[in-house]
Amino acid sequence: MSQSTQNIYGGQAVIEGVMFAGRNANVTAVRRKNNEIIFYEVPRKTTPWIQNLKKIPIVRGVVAILESSAKGSQHLNFSMESYAEDELPADKDKEDVPGGKEEKKGWSLSMIVGVAVAGILSFVFGKLVFTVVPALIEQLIFGHAFKNIIVHNLIEGAIKILFLLSYLYFISLTPLIKRLFQYHGAEHKVISAYEAGAELTVDNVQGFTRLHYRCGSSFIVFSVLVGVIVYSFFHWDSLWERVYLRVLLLPVVLGFSYEALRFTNALRDLPVLRFLGYPGLWLQKLTTKEPTDDQVAVSIASFNRMLELDRQGVRS
Repeated sequence: MSQSTQNIYGGQAVIEGVMFAGRNANVTAVRRKNNEIIFYEVPRKTTPWIQNLKKIPIVRGVVAILESSAKGSQHLNFSMESYAEDELPADKDKEDVPGGKEEKKGWSLSMIVGVAVAGILSFVFGKLVFTVVPALIEQLIFGHAFKNIIVHNLIEGAIKILFLLSYLYFISLTPLIKRLFQYHGAEHKVISAYEAGAELTVDNVQGFTRLHYRCGSSFIVFSVLVGVIVYSFFHWDSLWERVYLRVLLLPVVLGFSYEALRFTNALRDLPVLRFLGYPGLWLQKLTTKEPTDDQVAVSIASFNRMLELDRQGVRS
């Protein structure tokens, strides 16, 4: 099956599992400590005004990122709860309720909305810190060294890259994050195998690369590079004006970065132009690790369940 006749799917790694986003439902598969694979399925709702925004270049990128942060946080929270339950002592993994029965707490609408909002706020806060702090550092160290704005922006971009690489390297040393990055690699391998038309077996999937052009890691690199270009069109006279402009232009940078990611993905099969996506692929050498067969099996289970719900036409 050629890629042109396929739906384009994406996903994300979660604690001990993988989430895939389908046309009709988002599905997470998580492997529990007893080796059982459990699923968390959320039907996708179609909101007309959001769908209309997704048709507008630049704007669609910001909408897609916020939507992904909101939905992804729900699935990540589910996986964290499952992981926490497995880590509890055996005599505390269930709650006693009146009447001598045991009850497992479910997800209410208010809880889902709360987690979604928290996911958006976490993304916005993280992006603001990643945007503002390098600008402050560059201004404090090099603010009076020269007046060329482009040079200042290039140094700021270099600080961002250094900050990002250091952060990813150190968190990857922790066992939990290392496993998360392995599941990230498993997610990429399954998508690559599907796009190549291969049968989704563990052996087949393991033969594909863990790097993928559409990964969010590539988006992070593009946001740094695009930021250098966008910020160069605006002059500042003070530190606070520089910070203010960074915050104000953040949606613009995110929107153009999203378009750049789509553009490089469309060109990835062209021998001369495919190098445009290489910086993102290089970063994925940090954000993905080679998965085990068991982790690939979880990723395949999640993807197959998502495809099954797509074929069934599940809607909320």
